[in-house]
Amino acid sequence: MVSKSNAGQWARAGVLIGSSRFALTMSQSIVLFGPPGAGKGTQARAIVEATGKPQISTGDMLRAATAAGTPMGLAAKVYMEAGELVPDEVIIGLIEERLRQSDATDGVLFDGFPRTIPQAEALSEIATVGLVIAIEVPDRAIVERIVGRRMDPETGDIYHVTFNPAPPEVADRLIQRKDDNEETVLSRLAAYHSQTAPLAEWYRARDLYTPINGDQNIAAVGAEVAAAVETLR
Repeated sequence: MVSKSNAGQWARAGVLIGSSRFALTMSQSIVLFGPPGAGKGTQARAIVEATGKPQISTGDMLRAATAAGTPMGLAAKVYMEAGELVPDEVIIGLIEERLRQSDATDGVLFDGFPRTIPQAEALSEIATVGLVIAIEVPDRAIVERIVGRRMDPETGDIYHVTFNPAPPEVADRLIQRKDDNEETVLSRLAAYHSQTAPLAEWYRARDLYTPINGDQNIAAVGAEVAAAVETLR
């Protein structure tokens, strides 16, 4: 049960409303993951606002570190410019650099990392993970969500043919993005499941894994996420 005094209002598309925050005293980090189209972005924003923990995604971190010219950022740049994947040891080094920053003293929100057991093992050496939130959505629902998306090329606004139809005045100019097709979505889901299934079991064995039913409305998902975050207190 999420108390009003601590959790505030997880509403308005699942995002915390108001200025109240949890006064989390434990410097533990949170891991958030889920399949593409699961709604991680909305819930990540809510977690950040509720806890004050900065959100860390490897993509953003890579861009920031290379732009800043940090030692690990320069190391990552070599691989990126060669069109190669940045190896785990460099990613972990970047995370270690990021965790030394002042806003990370009470832990961070890892968004979509780790993705494999070796990454989780390496992360456990440099950060204390107190909670793993997994937004679980059936593949059929993910396919419906992504394949039905349409974008307005003039404004960048995203609509959905079923869940959020565009107004008539813009409907004729909407386009389907290249990757929003069933074949691509199923391929991405297969890759996600092959990586995540063993990782989920690894975190379950450490009593850190909290599954969230992502196949419901955004506010209901937000309420479950808020309840999970409250367990860190």
